[in-house]
Amino acid sequence: MRSHRFLPLAAFVTLALAACAGPEAEAPGADATASPAPVTESAWTLDPAASRLAYVSIKAGEVAENNRFDTLSGSVAADGTASLTIDLASVNTGVEIRDERMREVFFAVADNPAATVTAKLDPARFAGLAVGQSVFRPLKAEVTVKGVSAEVETEVLVTRVAEDRITVVPTAPVIVSTDMFGLTDELGELRALAQLPSITPAVPVTFTLAFTRG
Repeated sequence: MRSHRFLPLAAFVTLALAACAGPEAEAPGADATASPAPVTESAWTLDPAASRLAYVSIKAGEVAENNRFDTLSGSVAADGTASLTIDLASVNTGVEIRDERMREVFFAVADNPAATVTAKLDPARFAGLAVGQSVFRPLKAEVTVKGVSAEVETEVLVTRVAEDRITVVPTAPVIVSTDMFGLTDELGELRALAQLPSITPAVPVTFTLAFTRG
């Protein structure tokens, strides 16, 4: 397993797993009002309709294009066991032929339908978050894409927007490289098929993840 400072694309990010992670730092202007029920009471489930995972690809050295994954699922248990699943077939580049190549050539979804993110978090470091309060949290997780796993680290801002709802966003775009998961050859195949001089192997990833209790 390789260790990286940044979180991978299919993770991707991955990520809302931070709902209970690491030593906390209270965000500026946070409301210290006590929450009616501790965050650690019961499990939390990802709200896919309110969650987004996107990345920007760069081709020919200067053309940037927006991409995203449309299907995500995940949960954070009361004991801190966290998981996120990214449906790789849901990749959306805005171009049908490009989507097909990403599914068949890059991710080979017939044999590798999903990327996963897993983490074991410390619920005690998150239990006191009140409604309307935000905290910064470091996140360490294991991301697996096409059978290759990497340990990743990032920082997220967690906000308890309601008693039974939490949102998680990164404090900055996360830079992801194909070599983190052995996808450099597949990237070369995409470049050849598209007849491009280059496709940048590193991309910035952003996400918004929403969790609801129960």
